[in-house]
Amino acid sequence: MGAPVAPTARAEALGKAISAAESGALYSPMDRSASNLKPADLAARKGGGASVRMIAIDLDGTLLGPDGKVSEANRKAVLAAREAGILVVVCTGRGLVESRPHLDAIAQTDPVVVAGGAMIACPVTSRTLRRFGMDRSLVSSVVDALHGHALAALVLKDPLAAGFDYLVVTGEADHPLDPVTEWWFRTQGVTVQRVRTLEDDPQPEHTVRVGACAMSSVLDRVEVALRPVLDERTTLHNFPAVAAPEHVRRLPDGESLHIFEVFDQSADKWNAMLHLGSQHGIDATQMAAIGDQINDLTMIRGAGLGIAMGNAIQLVKDAARQRTRGHHEDGVAHAIGQILSGAW
Repeated sequence: MGAPVAPTARAEALGKAISAAESGALYSPMDRSASNLKPADLAARKGGGASVRMIAIDLDGTLLGPDGKVSEANRKAVLAAREAGILVVVCTGRGLVESRPHLDAIAQTDPVVVAGGAMIACPVTSRTLRRFGMDRSLVSSVVDALHGHALAALVLKDPLAAGFDYLVVTGEADHPLDPVTEWWFRTQGVTVQRVRTLEDDPQPEHTVRVGACAMSSVLDRVEVALRPVLDERTTLHNFPAVAAPEHVRRLPDGESLHIFEVFDQSADKWNAMLHLGSQHGIDATQMAAIGDQINDLTMIRGAGLGIAMGNAIQLVKDAARQRTRGHHEDGVAHAIGQILSGAW
């Protein structure tokens, strides 16, 4: 994970952020050591880097290496971007609690985009700042489809409002959770409630995502079944899951573990970036986005500088203006270096 942030320095940073939150000023531009730079100073930089005022960075497959940690090079690069007066925003498919160790590794105090863009949260106070909730009829349709394929449904909540992270809906047949999800819940410290039906959901108004984890062949069938039912109200993702090596080794030949997710149509990383940008007076042309997977595609396409990781899927590479190194080669550090030098 790279060298930890000195406890005193981190405490001071978090203390300032909490004070700002209490005064209602947390989401105006943060106090950074380079924030006194005048526009003329910034304009003196060469090339595209002069116009970048915000960098959005995905976690898995991007900021995190194959070991699931933030490298020292990536950590230093994030700090350098902040020193240059750039707003750094983590944009991840994880929830806030699942992101916590990695946010701490980079001493993140600015807002973060979590749950694939369904929520914007404060990493200091854990407050939800904005969310894009799901219509109850849509939630019901997705849960029914998952049960029809013998899968338990993972219903993600706004944890601050609901009081827990995930509602696991097992259905009348009491479908078991897959081992990967059980492992994920156990290692990530999320709070979970389990019910048989949606009628038993204690907080139906606070749902932001419905999904499942299973073998890719099963989730491909779920997607085929749901596509005719879903409409322009939805965003759907089906992509490889983060899994422990022992889970991958047990897979049948030709199979992979996937995550299947359905959101409201407004819930994606790009819409969340636009919302944050509007609060800071930053437009799309002044944004950079770095990512690797299908849930990064909207921000890679939308940002003035979309950057694909070397390990990105082809759709992301095709949409990006630039490509950086892979996540095993500190690709985020390389991209930030290119931006700060003015090469991009």
